[in-house]
Amino acid sequence: MNSVLLDTNILLYSIDEESKYFKSVQELLTDNSINFFTTSKNISEFISVVTRLPNSSISTREALRIIEDFKNNFTILYPTEASSIIFYELLNKYSPHGLKIHDYEIISIALSNKIKSIATFNKKDFADIEEIELFLIANNKY
Repeated sequence: MNSVLLDTNILLYSIDEESKYFKSVQELLTDNSINFFTTSKNISEFISVVTRLPNSSISTREALRIIEDFKNNFTILYPTEASSIIFYELLNKYSPHGLKIHDYEIISIALSNKIKSIATFNKKDFADIEEIELFLIANNKY
């Protein structure tokens, strides 16, 4: 069975019925041949975004209810000492800056859990990281 990390944009599109990506994400998340994971960092980003969206933000309480639903469908991974070592190695190797550093932290948590594939619609965020494979969702199919 494949193990795939879900990027924050996948989490966001999974609840946004008006998104052009909603159907593709729903199809992806019902694929029983894949073990899905995300990180605590992705969860923080998700809550940050959904509680500040113009004209459609939700309460923190509602966001936490959604997170409980997520927990029933995939595993949330947390930073560890091992992921911190990988994080610093990646920072040293790639020298990212600014907001890009968050992506490297997410990848370090995945790699420390032997996950080498990430599902995302923002392939440019991870395309340069040799250690991870992009699980592309193209043409509304994954």
